[in-house]
Amino acid sequence: MTTASIAQASVHRNELTLYFVLLQLVVIVLAARIAGPLAARIGQAAAVGEIVVGILLGPSLFGTLAPDTFAYVFRSVSTTPLTILSQIGLILLMFQIGLEFDFGHLSERRNRKVVWSVATAGLALPFALGFAFGLGTAPILTPTAAPLASALFVAVAFSITALPILGRILIDLGLSRTSLGVIAISAAAINDVVGWLLLAMVTAVTVADFSVPAFATKVVFVAVFFAASWWVVRPLVNRVVVHLSRPEDPLPPALVGVLLAVVFTGAMATYQLGIFAIFGGFMMGVVLHRERTVVVAWNQRIGTFVEVFFLPIFFTYTGLRTDVGSLATVEDWGWCALLVALATAGKFGGCYVAARLAGLPRAESGMLGIMMNTRALMELIVLNVGLDLGVVSPRLFTMLVLMAIASTVVTTPVLRHGLRHARAMPERAGGTATS
Repeated sequence: MTTASIAQASVHRNELTLYFVLLQLVVIVLAARIAGPLAARIGQAAAVGEIVVGILLGPSLFGTLAPDTFAYVFRSVSTTPLTILSQIGLILLMFQIGLEFDFGHLSERRNRKVVWSVATAGLALPFALGFAFGLGTAPILTPTAAPLASALFVAVAFSITALPILGRILIDLGLSRTSLGVIAISAAAINDVVGWLLLAMVTAVTVADFSVPAFATKVVFVAVFFAASWWVVRPLVNRVVVHLSRPEDPLPPALVGVLLAVVFTGAMATYQLGIFAIFGGFMMGVVLHRERTVVVAWNQRIGTFVEVFFLPIFFTYTGLRTDVGSLATVEDWGWCALLVALATAGKFGGCYVAARLAGLPRAESGMLGIMMNTRALMELIVLNVGLDLGVVSPRLFTMLVLMAIASTVVTTPVLRHGLRHARAMPERAGGTATS
């Protein structure tokens, strides 16, 4: 075969790959744009529709109803381009999530006892139940993985609260500036910060293959990275922001380029540390969260594109790895039901009891428990990390995805029901949790 023929064949393969990737993107973006508004019409968050349609585009529905068409769209070429796009989008999304972490909520004196009580219970009890479930079912549901590693990932998955989705729901229901909303967001912020640290540590444990010296070294390097990000990178980036930003244009092209380079460099750094690139993107967002004009401009110009283009790709990427048909027996569905029940009991039950013991009324404690049980996006991120590391089997992955969807789908309707029975709560004055 001549050099010219080889070059021509290579060009043809690249064009063919581009054709199928573009076809996949057309299907994904349009499906998400249809599903989001439909979810909003039935009282759900738009992201819920995007998550569900991402699952439906996978083998669970599309692959079952139209296997030939599904194979043509999603299996004709390597999944590598879609995987890379989903990971780049995830890094940018984690950067945006870091930007939205408002640690000022944690300095509120009012209801601080409730915040810390709920945050602690919302982490400890789900983690314990998840660890027990993961360890007990590892030989059955994840027989090829180390039981301890699998149990730790299930424990972290049980503990996570989806801060971005919860924030959207609170805004939609007019609760974002009530005391109950502040409690929920503050406790969820603590949950997510600790949850990401736990995930980073569990990932390090898994990568280090349970070697104490290797794990200790990972922990030290991760701690150094977080410290350097806060004490070195943050002041430098803030100076760059001051230098490049203008009152009439807080986010000029030069600053966008610098920020993208910072985000991707942070992602590369955490990859080199062995704890997945998403942590670097998240941390770079945290160091910039106080630059509010830049944050607002980023969300207006770039955030929408990330949510419209990259986020549905990630949901579909998760959907392509989720096969509800893999739960083929009554026993499988029994384990799935038990998993959902334990995850709900841990998060809702723990937060409800903690809120009651801290002095909140019964109705408000129940609403707070429902809010904290929202998992969605953050859960899916954890699950994909676990699947990539091989400590979560495809069957367990599917069960956990169904749990994430179920816990998110019930949030908005249950909260609406609770608000109908407490219409005056947001207007109360004084020290109540919803004032």
